[in-house]
Amino acid sequence: MNEAGRYLALAERLADAAGEIIRPYFRADLNIERKADESPVTIADREAEQAMRAIIQAECPDHGIRGEEFPEIEGAGEWRWILDPIDGTKLFITGIPLFGTLIALAHNGTPVIGVVDQPISRERWTGGMDGAASFNGDGIKTNSRDDLAGANLFTTSLNEYHPDQAQAFARLSAATSLTRQGTDCYAFAMLAMGFVDIVVETNLKEWDMAAHIPVIENAGGIVTDWQGRPLRFDGQMVIETVIACANPTLHVQALAILQD
Repeated sequence: MNEAGRYLALAERLADAAGEIIRPYFRADLNIERKADESPVTIADREAEQAMRAIIQAECPDHGIRGEEFPEIEGAGEWRWILDPIDGTKLFITGIPLFGTLIALAHNGTPVIGVVDQPISRERWTGGMDGAASFNGDGIKTNSRDDLAGANLFTTSLNEYHPDQAQAFARLSAATSLTRQGTDCYAFAMLAMGFVDIVVETNLKEWDMAAHIPVIENAGGIVTDWQGRPLRFDGQMVIETVIACANPTLHVQALAILQD
C-alpha cells in the first residue's frame, strides 16, 4: 500500500475506533460539562479523541496532533492530524444523529485526507490524496447547479454571526431559494454528495473544517473564506468565515452577494 492509501486507511481506523466509543453514549444519560467558551462537552468527546490519539501515536509517532479536547502535540515532521471527535455536540446531547467525527491529515498545513463519519447511521464520507471522494465506498460528486436563485443555502446558527456578517448572510439568503439552519457538519457532507448547494459559516475552529476540504474539493466543490481565499490550517485556530459551494460558478455568484 502506498503512502496515500496507508494514511487514508489509518484515518478510517480512527473513525472506526471513535464510533465504537460514541455509539453506546448516544441517547444515554450523560453528564454535560461546559468548557471555557460555554460549549458543551461529554465523556464521549474525550474518550473518542483519546482513542484516536493513541492510535496515531502508535502508528505515526512523529506526526503532530491538533484536536478539540486536548493539548496539541507538535510532532517532528510535515504531517499533522486534526481531530474533532464529535462535531455537533449540541445535536449529540439532544439525541439528533446529525453530528459527526471529523478526521483530517494535513501536509505542511494543507488538509490532504479527510474523513467525515456519522457513527449512528454508519455513513462515511472520505476524500484522499488520490483525488477521489466517496460515500461508504462509492464515488460522489457535487451538483452542477449554476443558478444562484435556484440554490439552497445552509448554516449552523446565525447566533455565531456578527451584525455585518448577519446582514451579508441575509442578502445571500434572499438571493437563493431555500435556507436552513442547524445541521453542523452534515450540511457539508450533503454538499459533497450533491444535495446541498452552499454552506456558509462563521467563527469556526480548524478542527471544524479541515476534514471537509479534501472531501468537498475532490467531489468537485470549492471551499474558501468570504473573500475567496483558501482557508489556513497553520495554528491560527479561529477561522472567521467559510463558504463552501458545489461548483466554482455558484461560488463566484455567492461571493459577490456576500461582498456587496
